[in-house]
Amino acid sequence: MAGPDRAMDSAPLSPTSAVFPTGGTVRPVVRWGTDVMHRPARAVTSYDQELRMLVADMVATMHAADGVGLAACQAGVDLSVFVFECPDASGTVHRGVVCNPVLDVAEGRKRRLDESEEGCLSYPGAFIECARPDWARVTGQGLDGEDVAYEGDGLLARCLQHETDHTHGTVFGARLSDRARKRLRRQMEAASDDYGEAWPVGEGDAEGRTGTDTSGEEPAR
Repeated sequence: MAGPDRAMDSAPLSPTSAVFPTGGTVRPVVRWGTDVMHRPARAVTSYDQELRMLVADMVATMHAADGVGLAACQAGVDLSVFVFECPDASGTVHRGVVCNPVLDVAEGRKRRLDESEEGCLSYPGAFIECARPDWARVTGQGLDGEDVAYEGDGLLARCLQHETDHTHGTVFGARLSDRARKRLRRQMEAASDDYGEAWPVGEGDAEGRTGTDTSGEEPAR
């Protein structure tokens, strides 16, 4: 998921945060319209060095693109796994790797919608309001196959929903009205000169970043 323009390297880190593998290579972000983006991903069944290397590349790519989340399909790989580094509504940063995610959102009287802006690294430069539940929880497996669970509100809730959608082959544009999708497309086309086919390759050395670039109070830019 796309993140805003402001870095938050000094933000507090959740004690449940995962340790990301390092040494990854930045990959071009796959765009909407590519087949791998629009079909359910294969389940992760092997928690091996190949998966670790993929996740390291995903982390490096997410950081180079100034994102707060990235799914494997966005790196061109048909696997049900995503990484995220995103703050909740309090500004606390949560960092994780989730394989085979299962999403739970608030229902009934507890359900409240957040209509903040949303953006996707696979449709760069475009942001629009997208209503989503303001709390979410994701369970799945971590990098070594261990059970993991992450939950929260604010931008974190949006991120967990956005990235889980990717593992099911759903882009957030599918959740918009026709009119909103047209507005989103116009923004993307207007910004296209800033995002070449290889973007974010060449955007600089992103390794070593420990924070995020957003807060729970700002739109996901």
